[in-house]
Amino acid sequence: MALDLDFLKRLLAAPGASSFESRPAETFRARAEELGLTTERDAYGTVFAVANPGAGPRLLLSGHIDEIGLLITHVDDDGFGWFKGVGGWDPMQLVGQRVRVVSRDGDTVGVIGKKPIHLMSAEDRRKTAKIEDLFIDVGASGKSDAEEAMRPGDFAVIEQPLVELRNGRIASKAIDDRIGAYVALETARRSVGLGSEVVASATVQEEIGGVGSAAASYRWSPDVAIAIDVTHATDVPGIAKKQEGDHPLGSGPELSIGSYVQRGVLDALRDVAEAQSIPYTVGTAPRRTGTDADFLAKVKAGVPTAVVSIPNRYMHSPNETVDPTDVEAAIALLTAFAEALPGRVPIAQP
Repeated sequence: MALDLDFLKRLLAAPGASSFESRPAETFRARAEELGLTTERDAYGTVFAVANPGAGPRLLLSGHIDEIGLLITHVDDDGFGWFKGVGGWDPMQLVGQRVRVVSRDGDTVGVIGKKPIHLMSAEDRRKTAKIEDLFIDVGASGKSDAEEAMRPGDFAVIEQPLVELRNGRIASKAIDDRIGAYVALETARRSVGLGSEVVASATVQEEIGGVGSAAASYRWSPDVAIAIDVTHATDVPGIAKKQEGDHPLGSGPELSIGSYVQRGVLDALRDVAEAQSIPYTVGTAPRRTGTDADFLAKVKAGVPTAVVSIPNRYMHSPNETVDPTDVEAAIALLTAFAEALPGRVPIAQP
């Protein structure tokens, strides 16, 4: 099936850095209700869309909707905004970008400024850009003018719309991890009428510590939880497959092994994938998964948890790139898993 690009464009475009996810959350909620799913929202802003309430074993699918962003710390006398990073930024990705500043009074588009190369010393040209050297310019004439658009505590995100590349591939900011939330919601839609209760979670604050997923796992006490995230596509120059594995675009979802992954759930996912001829690769997480799974799993007496990830090029950049065939394979796998779940619960650790 083709991606629902209209919904996906709106979900990706909605500004929502970690701790400020209300707009993508509302976009997700509205679409879930259009699909006829039951919705609710928790105290920190995570939105849940439920298929088949009360039916059979409960499957929680967590796709986080926060994106890495910027938090304004100071507006100087000349009207420039200084900031800290929210989440894991490579400062070089920020140089020359356009941003959307979101304040209580509305949005303002600005640009990230840096001293031009013409005015740098030879020593400065050899240095890598640092976040503390960068600033936001909204075109203000001075501090008081700038403060009508941005104040300390306001946030900003990259202003970069989805673009379609060759072979149906798409690039955008915030694919990490709104593509996971998209997969969760589409899986819930396709699971209507199955014998499992499927809870699609548009989860907050993954990039800064798993607040949303821990609360979601506690709220729902699922029989099984799956974090849907992105993984590094290893088919680009400079990535060591010997260390990262072989996960090219078009190879299907990656299933993690190790760390917080409960092996019984992993085995069940592999069984379903092989029975349905759904392509997948296996990724390794020897210490932690770096996803919502690390927080979903350790709630109450423990929740059997796994990770399903979409190969993604250029993670934490304005041009994260995925292949729709991998997205569709993840949805097909999770829908088939939801269908098979009543016959597999409880899932024991081998």
